[in-house]
Order: sequence, then C-alpha cells, then structure tokens
Amino acid sequence: MKLLRYGSLGQEKPGIIDENGYIRSLATIVSDIDGETLAADQLAKLRGLDLSSLPLVSPTERLGACVGKVGKFICIGLNYADHAAESGMKIPSEPEVFTKATSAISGPNDNIIQPKNSDKLDWEVEL
Repeated sequence: MKLLRYGSLGQEKPGIIDENGYIRSLATIVSDIDGETLAADQLAKLRGLDLSSLPLVSPTERLGACVGKVGKFICIGLNYADHAAESGMKIPSEPEVFTKATSAISGPNDNIIQPKNSDKLDWEVEL
C-alpha cells in the first residue's frame, strides 16, 4: 500500500496509489495522511478498500510532503557505521538525537527555501 499527499502547498489531500500506478483520492475516507491514519486499525480499513471505486487524481497534481499534522520532527544521526564513515566521524557511543523544524518536511519536487541569514543547508533523505 502506497499512501501519499497531493495538491497545492498547505492544501494537500490524502491519496493512495492503485495497482496500475494511478493516484486515487482518499479525501472521502480520511482527512489526511497523519498519525491517526497511520494507526493499525485505520491502515487495515484502507487495505480493505476497492481502490478502483475511488476518484482518479490528475497525474499533474503536485505531490506533497509524505505526512501531515507533524507535531515534532525528532531525528537520529550517525545511527549506522556507514553514515559515520561517510561523514568522516567516529561512531558515537549513543546515537545523535536532534530536532528539525517541521517546515523542513517538503514534497519530493518542492523548492528548498534557505532561511534568511543562514549560510549552510543540509539535507536528509531517509524519511
């Protein structure tokens, strides 16, 4: 099951990809792809849907961030040996824990906006 969010920035709607690779709207089923929707009982409900009965979404729609209504974005860094090696750092005795602003979560083709007065950007792709 492949869930996604589509639509204009800040107005994303929930969707799912059907067996033919088409995006189908879940807007009448769930309000968003968020913590509530990702709960086991809700996922089971989604697995039982006849996807062909859901409205098709235009393939030109913008793909949004993968999840909505994010309260906290907690990250774990240097959590595997290859990551530490590629960063030129020693493996820590405990994983590095840090936070990122939820505004750092973006759609796969969205522009990255560099905050005013910042001089360095970093990126992560594991999510």
